[in-house]
Amino acid sequence: MTDTDPDDTGPSDSGADPETETDTECRYWNPSECTGTAMCPPRCPRFVDGEAVPLLVRPYEEADFDALVEMYEDIDATNRTMGLPPGSRTRIEEWLIRLTDEGWNLVADDDGRIVGHVGVVPAGTDEPQFVIFVHDDYQNRGVGSELIRHLIAYAEDRGHDALRLDVAKGNRRAISVYRNVDFEVTERTQSNLSMHLSLDEPIAEEVQRPPAER
Repeated sequence: MTDTDPDDTGPSDSGADPETETDTECRYWNPSECTGTAMCPPRCPRFVDGEAVPLLVRPYEEADFDALVEMYEDIDATNRTMGLPPGSRTRIEEWLIRLTDEGWNLVADDDGRIVGHVGVVPAGTDEPQFVIFVHDDYQNRGVGSELIRHLIAYAEDRGHDALRLDVAKGNRRAISVYRNVDFEVTERTQSNLSMHLSLDEPIAEEVQRPPAER
């Protein structure tokens, strides 16, 4: 989890002839002037992180399974929280099978390498819960914050009413990020907080605006 805001701009590498591009077309890795099209997802998938690395945030695909398992295997044990991710490859695979079978998922993709993941379960409920993790190498680069914005955009687009999560009280950075997008604490225990975001809040519309309007 990270609370670093991503850079707004990055290198352009569309390969397109600039004389044939229209004002409404996104440059490949610099979407800051893009006004969007009817074909865009709920949020522009293009993202440049805090170290100027171009990433895509997109829906999980079945072909991503092994790469996602490898991401979780690489996460240091000190970055596990509330028992997640599981500690062995077999348990990671079982956990991800449940997440992908029962819910919907998004990944952050660095040229085929999965470096971030958010899983939302169950898919059919009005107020699903979610988990989110970012690979250790990509911490403090805005990836987690961008995944949360995509989470909110996709959840609203899919017709959910709200999002819920539990977070360890000691994870102050994550709590700060959630508060910044209007999550509210609904319950406190000795070690954890329960948080809730209504998708009637303005943030659900704000995260779906094209880059040029942000």
